[in-house]
Amino acid sequence: MLFEDEAFIRAYQALQYNWFPKGQQRKIMTYGQHKGAKLFAAINYETGEVTHYEEEKSNSSAFKRFLELLLSEYPQGKIVMVLDNSKVHKSQVIKDFLKENPRLRFVYLPKYSPELNPVEGLWKWLKEDVVNNVFSASFIKSGPAWLNL
Repeated sequence: MLFEDEAFIRAYQALQYNWFPKGQQRKIMTYGQHKGAKLFAAINYETGEVTHYEEEKSNSSAFKRFLELLLSEYPQGKIVMVLDNSKVHKSQVIKDFLKENPRLRFVYLPKYSPELNPVEGLWKWLKEDVVNNVFSASFIKSGPAWLNL
């Protein structure tokens, strides 16, 4: 059984709580663009193993590619995936994919119940303890010379 969800990690992060010497507030670089990474993740409920995937867009095609990755990660047996009611999860592209891949079965969570999905805890940890207070230069393809870190 896998629990799945998506998240958007912005390239510009807010300054969150942290410690710094009095009068020396930490500054985080930004380049003022609305870029970021769209992340897909699935947690194996039995083992705790996380399979993740990054895309530029969060759409049906990207979700299908993530499902293909999961099918390759779990090459045998049935896969029950618990996920939310996102439009991406219910598109015609995904319905057709599920017909072609009967090993994969979706179970939808009740609407507005993120607390039932363990992946939400992963996103919370990632956003609060990993990416906040950090500038990621990996989103920069071109820009001012001072940004080329």
